[in-house]
Amino acid sequence: MNRVRRRLIVRGVVQGVGFRPFVYRMAVSLGLGGFVCNRGDSGVEIVVEGSEGSVDEFLETLRSRPPQLASIASIIEEALAPVGDSTFAIAPSVESPAAGGSIPPDTSICPACVVDVRGSGRYADYWATSCTDCGPRFTVIEGLPYDRPQTSMREFPLCPDCAAEYRNPSDRRYHAQTTACAACGPRLAFDGTEEEAVARAVSALRRGEIVAIKGLGGTHIACDAANANAVRLLRVRLGRSAQPFAVMALGEDVGTFARVEVEEMDVLERPERPIVVVRRKPGVLAAELAPGLDSVGVMLPYTGLHVLILDRFRGPLVMTSANLPGRPMLIDNGEIERRLQGIADHRLLHDRRIVARCDDSVIRRSGGRSVFLRRSRGYTPQGFPIDLGRQSILALGPETGVAFALYDDGAITLSQHIGSVNNLESLEFLREAIDHLERLVGVESPRLIACDAHPQFMTTRLARDLAETSGGRVVAVQHHVAHFVGTMAERHLDDAVGVVLDGYGYGGDGTAWGGEVFVGRGRGVERVGSLRPVRLPGGDAATRFPLRAAAGYLAASGMSEGALREELERRDLSREAADAVVYQIEHGVNAPWTTSGGRFLDAVAAWIGLCRERTYEGEPAMRLEAAARGGIARGVEVPLGEVEGRLEVDLVSGFATLVEMTKGAPLADIAATAQSMLARGVAAAAVRVARDLGIGVVCLSGGVAVNDAIATAFRRQVEAAGLRIVANEWAPCGDGGISFGQAAFVGAGWHFKADRVT
Repeated sequence: MNRVRRRLIVRGVVQGVGFRPFVYRMAVSLGLGGFVCNRGDSGVEIVVEGSEGSVDEFLETLRSRPPQLASIASIIEEALAPVGDSTFAIAPSVESPAAGGSIPPDTSICPACVVDVRGSGRYADYWATSCTDCGPRFTVIEGLPYDRPQTSMREFPLCPDCAAEYRNPSDRRYHAQTTACAACGPRLAFDGTEEEAVARAVSALRRGEIVAIKGLGGTHIACDAANANAVRLLRVRLGRSAQPFAVMALGEDVGTFARVEVEEMDVLERPERPIVVVRRKPGVLAAELAPGLDSVGVMLPYTGLHVLILDRFRGPLVMTSANLPGRPMLIDNGEIERRLQGIADHRLLHDRRIVARCDDSVIRRSGGRSVFLRRSRGYTPQGFPIDLGRQSILALGPETGVAFALYDDGAITLSQHIGSVNNLESLEFLREAIDHLERLVGVESPRLIACDAHPQFMTTRLARDLAETSGGRVVAVQHHVAHFVGTMAERHLDDAVGVVLDGYGYGGDGTAWGGEVFVGRGRGVERVGSLRPVRLPGGDAATRFPLRAAAGYLAASGMSEGALREELERRDLSREAADAVVYQIEHGVNAPWTTSGGRFLDAVAAWIGLCRERTYEGEPAMRLEAAARGGIARGVEVPLGEVEGRLEVDLVSGFATLVEMTKGAPLADIAATAQSMLARGVAAAAVRVARDLGIGVVCLSGGVAVNDAIATAFRRQVEAAGLRIVANEWAPCGDGGISFGQAAFVGAGWHFKADRVT
């Protein structure tokens, strides 16, 4: 018998996913000797010795059938001289030079642990039950290798029963670092008292009261989603007048209040357990849950605590992030007590320390595919494989919807959702999150730092500060170019035409872009088209009060000053405000030019009375999309002109047509027509450019691309022209994916005529 000994270095998502127990059991079953251990670079080292046939079988199984949560990126194999090993062991973890790696995200409670929680054994009714196949990972890890002493679980020594399972190779909790039970694990308390904590919380929810619930990566505010008074009270206390609230429910209950397609249910039931935006049925849920919308964000329980609460409550619960507007999620018990005073009637808290904040991920169907609105819990920090050479890159994203990106050793890793970085608290959260992820990925102070081209963003200033400290280099990347290049990078494209429809981005010419057509080839990006520019009176004020944007479109269409004043006053703008808007447009005072697709949709929503004041990101366009459901889009031709060698999609004339439609057409038809005009206009421009240049692929990205009607109409027109369309799927198509595009842009050496290098 030919005896061999081999050393394997396995890279990928192989720590914290039951990989070592899997290797141990397989090696023992094949009669192999050796050991397996975690490495400090997030990899795993395996040494196996035995017959050549058994070792080959071991390798084949390792490659083809790894554990469910594992993902192998590479296996480096080295032949060693046999030493006679006949037993196999899980060896102590070893430190090793940081070389970049992958650590697992948090995973929802697995079916086996749900059975334990609902059963009568040791884990019955224990809120923090988990095993090698489930539970917290990213939110408890402080450093690598991934062992209990490197997590916040080190504060909870294993009891004899848990220790026995931890050491038993045949148990699914064998070397599960988050193993715990009621005797030794984190404890749960309701308003400071452990006795009957879950039962008392459920009773409070049934009474219509509001309960703060600490979870994996932060805290939720919960109330009865069917109780209109409770939902209204929550809105008042949180200061969120209209922002839609997500709900959590058991899988068997979702169908009572939502219409869920097969593809949507598939996403709902995945181990990542994201929020999925689906159509809402009338009744059951309080109307105040999502004012003006016909959809609802739904998630299934993803911890033992959620299972215990919903088993007893038996109905949908509002589960919204417990943070004050524009502030980071609350994770510290003392802060939760202080900050939520006067907001939550009660607090259901545990004593496990949250190492990393991590908000819920949000997904919806758009254009025939599932797209991220927010990529966070369940997905962070999975890396995207891409070869950008031997360099480390930090990309900070824009200022709103921020998720930063790190590139090292063949992968871009997106951070959890950070949110809007426009205050000191959020900036500090961003800094902490960067330090944490750099430590886990094995990157120290990247010398290449990418940021948005907007000079006043706090992230842009942070990029300069970090570069000054590290002696690094800052590269500013235009907002929509980052969207486009990110989409190309996801599909590893060298040449493409790109359409980016967005709310706002600092343009290469200093104006406000947001409806752009690009060409990418030869590592160069050129802007070849856009929507026709209009004035945006009041600048940022027009984002909050979109009737101002509508005024810009009407003025561009030739409406007289007097008629414009009358129309604005008819829509409840005061005489003084109407005069100011007209003056700003006429004289160009605080009225920048914009090509924004998002502002066009906002203008339509405001003009037809759907949303005169935006209270949360994307509200006017979301209300327009809901209103358009069931409407019939009129076949309005959108002129496509050329100005100074660049294509212009003339939505100004289209807006004038919509104004005429308000004199008799149903509101749903007007809304549907507006979406169709935008989609068909930019699709026509993209098709013309692609045909002229002989390029066969068109990319669609930007925040507007999450609109299903627009994405679907765009796709159909592009495909009808015989072209292939691609869109973001791994990274969000909104601002949460900007950093991914920034990293790809600077790492691959792309250039754009408005580039600025500091």
